[in-house]
Amino acid sequence: MAQDFSDIPVVERESANENSRERFERAVAPLRQGLHAHCYRMLGSVHDADDALQDALLRAWAAFDRFEGRSSVRTWLYTVATRTCLDTAKARGRRALPIDLGPAATEPATDSTPDTEIEWLTPYPDPADLAQRTEHLELAFVATLQLLSGNERAALLLVDVLGFSAFDAASAMGTNTTSIHSALARGRRTLGERSASPANPTQPRPSQSTLSLAHRFAEALANSDLRTFVDLLAPDVTWQMPPLTEWYAGADSVAAFAHAVPMTLCPSWRTRVITANGQAVVAFYIGAHHAAPHEAWSLTLVDTQYEAITGITSFIDPDLFARFDLPASLS
Repeated sequence: MAQDFSDIPVVERESANENSRERFERAVAPLRQGLHAHCYRMLGSVHDADDALQDALLRAWAAFDRFEGRSSVRTWLYTVATRTCLDTAKARGRRALPIDLGPAATEPATDSTPDTEIEWLTPYPDPADLAQRTEHLELAFVATLQLLSGNERAALLLVDVLGFSAFDAASAMGTNTTSIHSALARGRRTLGERSASPANPTQPRPSQSTLSLAHRFAEALANSDLRTFVDLLAPDVTWQMPPLTEWYAGADSVAAFAHAVPMTLCPSWRTRVITANGQAVVAFYIGAHHAAPHEAWSLTLVDTQYEAITGITSFIDPDLFARFDLPASLS
């Protein structure tokens, strides 16, 4: 039976026993990045993952003196993190993307209003240290996870991503193996329907050809080069832009929106290409004219296949830039 952490107060320990604190930090250090990624997969938000990991580690530290070693430290910490995320998910609900909420728009929307009532999915920064890289962070996979119940999400991540046995997963979640197998079956079925199986993780870093494609996409949009822009698109490409609810499906609709809004209504763009969720990302900055300061506008994740862009997800949230170590403006 797993230890019950529900009644552990989330408070800082006094620093009287420094040796115990040092042992705890040594145990946590090699697992911290993986635990944070696990919280992100569970919650679909880098900000929620920050809060959940801090909460989980405070709970774990409060219980550290009572940890009896009947499981590995890894299993124990992932148990605490999973239960913390389940509590958070119940309180805050599921994260979403526009494509999950309604049909594609039929005409370019030039006066969209952000929907701030919806809890939107966010991108996830790739670890700077390649030795700390984590897999199973592709945006489509994390977005599909949000369609599952909290228990289905936790069971699938613990067993199929982290390699827990069904018994250990049941202990971590305070349930039995029958419930775990049932949750796994439902979760795997949903992921299979969306072609987002964790059995085939994307590579932790995009290839040079993918990054090159992202650079060409950014240049075409910034230069209002519609012909080049269209040439980069797969026929079934989609474009979504949380917190706007409108999204577009098919190369014709995506090109029509690109021409009507970013290429026509937005005076000047500057761009940087980075990575997030193991994918190429274009950071877009907008300015009143070419020589003016350009302010952070969106982080745009680019999905690619066979040298074509199959999905564009623009997170219109300047506050995300700091989390990705990007400047708020370019002069």
